[in-house]
Amino acid sequence: MILHCVFIRFKSAATTSEKQAIFEAIADLKDVFPGIIEVKYGQNVSSEGLNGGFLDGFIVKLETVEARDEYLAHPQHMEVGERLIGLTDGGAAGLLVFDMAA
Repeated sequence: MILHCVFIRFKSAATTSEKQAIFEAIADLKDVFPGIIEVKYGQNVSSEGLNGGFLDGFIVKLETVEARDEYLAHPQHMEVGERLIGLTDGGAAGLLVFDMAA
């Protein structure tokens, strides 16, 4: 099992509805891609102050490394990823991706 963790620095101009729409688009990938087990998303609620400006994020739980690799190359994932990058502060620099075997 792989936890595909993505932490986001949204542009200050990104609205709540834009954020919700992109998170829903990410969650909807579960219906398109059979290797996804679960999708969770939300705001960082840590009180440690070590978030580096990454105040939102999501985790996609995938069955295998191979499923993760197929997910990353899937056209709908790529489309949603481009939309997400358009909402981030600094484009791809506004994302932190961390994949962990679980």
